[in-house]
Amino acid sequence: MLDSIAKVEAARKDNIAATPRRMTAEEKSDLLAKFHPDYRPDKFMSLSIGPNKGEKVPLELGALLQGRSRVLDLNVDLNHPDYDVDVLVIGGGGSGSSAAIEAHEAGANVMMVTKLRIGDANTMMAEGGIQAADKENDSPAQHYLDAFGGGHYAAVPELLRKLVCDGPGAVQWLNKLGVMFDKDENGVMITTHGGGTSRKRMHAAKDYSGAEIMRTLRDEVLNRQIPVVDFTAAIELILDDKGRAAGAVLMNMETEEIMVARAKVVVIATGGAGRMHYQGFPTSNHYGATADGLVLAYRAGARLLYQDTLQYHPTGVAFPNQIFGALVTEKVRSLGAKLVNREGVVFMHPLETRDVSAASIIRECNERKLGLETTDGLGLWLDTPMIEAIHGAGAIEKRIPAMLRMYSKYDMDIREKPILIYPTLHYQNGGIRISADGQSDIENLLVAGEAVGGIHGRNRLMGNSLLDIIVFGRNAGQEAGRRYKNITPGTPNLNHVDKYESMRREAGIETANASPMLLPDYTRRREAVAN
Repeated sequence: MLDSIAKVEAARKDNIAATPRRMTAEEKSDLLAKFHPDYRPDKFMSLSIGPNKGEKVPLELGALLQGRSRVLDLNVDLNHPDYDVDVLVIGGGGSGSSAAIEAHEAGANVMMVTKLRIGDANTMMAEGGIQAADKENDSPAQHYLDAFGGGHYAAVPELLRKLVCDGPGAVQWLNKLGVMFDKDENGVMITTHGGGTSRKRMHAAKDYSGAEIMRTLRDEVLNRQIPVVDFTAAIELILDDKGRAAGAVLMNMETEEIMVARAKVVVIATGGAGRMHYQGFPTSNHYGATADGLVLAYRAGARLLYQDTLQYHPTGVAFPNQIFGALVTEKVRSLGAKLVNREGVVFMHPLETRDVSAASIIRECNERKLGLETTDGLGLWLDTPMIEAIHGAGAIEKRIPAMLRMYSKYDMDIREKPILIYPTLHYQNGGIRISADGQSDIENLLVAGEAVGGIHGRNRLMGNSLLDIIVFGRNAGQEAGRRYKNITPGTPNLNHVDKYESMRREAGIETANASPMLLPDYTRRREAVAN
């Protein structure tokens, strides 16, 4: 490892000046087909039941989508709800908080439930920034073209159009709420490039943008005195006799007490799936990211979209093992750090899209054998000292202080030495299908944030996730605020659960997996490693 670092240091000056060309579309397609995890047929299955029957999903997700509902063995009294509200928001991250704020602004009686605490979400872990086309040399149309191409032209046009057109307003909304964006001496927001962007449109708060956004949203929710029921998971949706969403069955995560929440409108904002560790990958996700919203909506009859595609962030920590899989923000590369192999060679353009970057790293390590062995696998260098060689001393502490602190805890100074990285499971590209107003296939069931499928197509650009949780979180809240006034609740029931269980039996699915997962089981993972 020391010999390799010496090669990286010796080549640094030349590597700063030499940037490999971007790949052609044909080269990218060939690379992805051979090396990206989404293209491994042995890691997927076809669904046997439900709205997406016959379509492929990751093995781990398929087991939950076709798993056994947690309410089947329970006696749930739907006629005497513990909570009765206009709008029930399931999820305590950025999209759920945005939805709750906007629904409350519209006059609705809103309640949030979250299986951990408000703010325990992937929003907190987002680092690099939020995209918005609000500069003179940019436009929502240009943002659209970047994102559409980066997502392999698979995004749902009306969803992507809403994302980019509402982007500038979303950033201004956050700014007015109190988000401390980076600004110059004149108060103008500083913007930078991200992978796949043709303009500098990344707005950031140092390298803890998500945490700063979540801080501000959480304060707004609490200041409005919107009730938040922490440590309480939704384990099943409730429908009414007209097939409309009518609430959820809840479970206290500590006592396992079962409760019922009745609502006129339900918003699913449950986030991603990284803690399912697809294909054994590490993850940058928070502890509760287990695809709960997809499971609940699917069993109730909502279609999924692009459920077979995940994003593996190209730069996850490969060493030290105490933070294995943690995110190394793309902002490190947007500031000038390049990916370098064991021999000190820059092998790819530093700002290719995330799927192409991840596949390039996997190829470099596996096929070309130019990675390094680490405690937990393979890795190669991200040459962070390049940043200060380009921008001068102090640039890292000023622009990416969280990265500096994270590594300094392990006596590693990223200003002096490069760091080892490898792709980490980062984002759920697919999710529940919605229309532009946030409506799923189930009336009065709205969806926002990472639980949505179709906004980004089959790959997401940096900064568009923080944007989508705000744009579509606000959108769901505003739509809920319009709807609830005209809804007369029907008779609540769980008939869809019994129907789904009958479908499971008819299909010969005998798994006893409790569904949704709720939290990962690391006991089994430790036992597997020990054996």
